[in-house]
Amino acid sequence: MSTSTESVPILMYHSVARVPSAATHGLSVSPDDFERQMEVLGEQGFTPLTAARLAALWRTRGGALPERPVLITFDDGYEGVHRYALPVLAKHGFASTLFVSTGWLRGEYDTGGALDRMLDWDQVRELAAAGAEIGGHSHTHPQLDQLSDDALRFELRRCRDIVADELGTRPASFAYPYGYSSRRVRERVRETGFRQALAVGNGLARRAQGPYALRRVTVRRTTGADEFERLVTGRAIGRNFAADRALTKGYAVIRRARQVRRKAIRSRV
Repeated sequence: MSTSTESVPILMYHSVARVPSAATHGLSVSPDDFERQMEVLGEQGFTPLTAARLAALWRTRGGALPERPVLITFDDGYEGVHRYALPVLAKHGFASTLFVSTGWLRGEYDTGGALDRMLDWDQVRELAAAGAEIGGHSHTHPQLDQLSDDALRFELRRCRDIVADELGTRPASFAYPYGYSSRRVRERVRETGFRQALAVGNGLARRAQGPYALRRVTVRRTTGADEFERLVTGRAIGRNFAADRALTKGYAVIRRARQVRRKAIRSRV
C-alpha cells in the first residue's frame, strides 16, 4: 500500500468532444484520446479515486492510499462527459469527480453563458448513479477572488443548494473556476460546507497542500500519448507547464491590483 505522504496526479479535464466549440477547443480532448488515456491508466495499474475519497484518506492518521492512485476530474459540466466519457469510465470501473457550474447546466437554473452544449440534470444523476462524485464549481463560473463577499457567498451557496436539491445530498468537493482562489475564497468555501477544494497549479497533489488547495494537471487537446504518461507519473511536469506558470504568476499580480482598487473604491463610497 502507498503511504499517505505520497504525491497523487489529479487530472483536470473539461470537454470531451469530437467537434468542440471554439471557446472550449484548447481544453477539450477527443473521445478517442480520452479512451486511450483511460487505457493507459488501466495498463499501468492506476487506481482512480474520487476527490472526497482522497481527502478522507489524507485526513485519516496513517491512512494508506491504494497503489498508484489517480483522480479523474471534469470541470464545468459539458454534455460530452456523459456521451463519451461515461461509457469508457464504466468499462474500466473507474471512479471520477464532476464539478458542475450549476448556472451553466441545461434546465431551470440555466443563466446562459455556457461555452458549449452542457449536461442536463438527468444526465448528472446518471453520472452520479454510475459512481461519479458530483462536486461544485460555482453557479455562474466567475473569478471568485474578484468578487465581493456577498457575491462570493451567493455563488457558493447557490451552487451547493442546487446540487443538494437535485441529487438529494450536499456536494462535499469544490473546484475553483479558472483555478483562482485566495485565503478569503478558501475560507468561504470551507464555511459553505465543502470539505475539500481543488485548484490547478499544474503539479501533483500532496497532503501538505491542505484540503483546500490540492493541485491538478491540465489535460488538453494537444496532450499526446507520451505527455500523458509523463503527467500521470509526475515526470517533467515543470517543463511541460513552464509557460502556463509564468502566465499565471503575471496574471496573479494583475488580479491583486484589481482587488486593491476595488477595495479602495468601496471604502470611499
